Amino acid sequence: MTGYTPIGRYFEVEGGRLYGHVREGSGPALVFLHYWGGSHRTWRPVIEHLNAGQAFVSTDHRGWGRSTAVPGPYGIEQLADDAQSVIDALGCSEYVVVGHSMGGKTAQVLASRQPSGLRGVVLVAPAPPAPVGITAHFQDVLSHAYDTAESVEQGIDQVLTVSALPEELRQQVVEDSLRPAEDARLAWPRQGLVEDFSGVVGTIGVPVLVLAGSHDQVDPPQVLREHLLPLIPTATLTELHHTGHLSPLEVPDQVAAHISSFVAAISAA
Repeated sequence: MTGYTPIGRYFEVEGGRLYGHVREGSGPALVFLHYWGGSHRTWRPVIEHLNAGQAFVSTDHRGWGRSTAVPGPYGIEQLADDAQSVIDALGCSEYVVVGHSMGGKTAQVLASRQPSGLRGVVLVAPAPPAPVGITAHFQDVLSHAYDTAESVEQGIDQVLTVSALPEELRQQVVEDSLRPAEDARLAWPRQGLVEDFSGVVGTIGVPVLVLAGSHDQVDPPQVLREHLLPLIPTATLTELHHTGHLSPLEVPDQVAAHISSFVAAISAA
């Protein structure tokens, strides 16, 4: 474990400023995009397992974390626009986008635009590019998942994890899940989850590593094999051992090791 010594800063985006943590260092820089319910803090356990010289930026999506004042829209294309604004502000010449769940869907849309400097993509328990078996009833139930601390904790125990999180991380998940602006919280189950980008992700031309949790109930490995891999020709899938959907918090060492290997391979190519 290498420690965590970033600099906090704000980034200008359409309608406001996003908060994030930045560390200068060797590249390609890692651009971390968090899940629905998370914040830039979600990535800290992973970053602590990376080389201390690895450059990165992890931001709060608009409406989340310390970016709750940034207004909508909160759709996936807007989140991809925001990520690109952060990358441009940092002047990243080479970078790898790392997205978790909702952030993974955002990463797919961003990569489909073939932005300059993008060297690769890591999708951690990503939402597929198009909805799979989503019903109106499911959307309604999901929209209430973060209503109270009790409902968040129920989700942690019954849906999101396999093993118990350390108490500090468990409280972080609760706090982050309850913090967003209401419109931002509802945007994913009502809009982002069902947005269909299956027609554009085939344009992704850089290497894509998909990290799927062995016991993920939200985006299981088999669903990703059937509904993501066929759409992205450059994608390969690796299963993470004994983890659910919150793999960056449950098995950050595994996630970090695969990211490091992926970046090393890209850099050597």
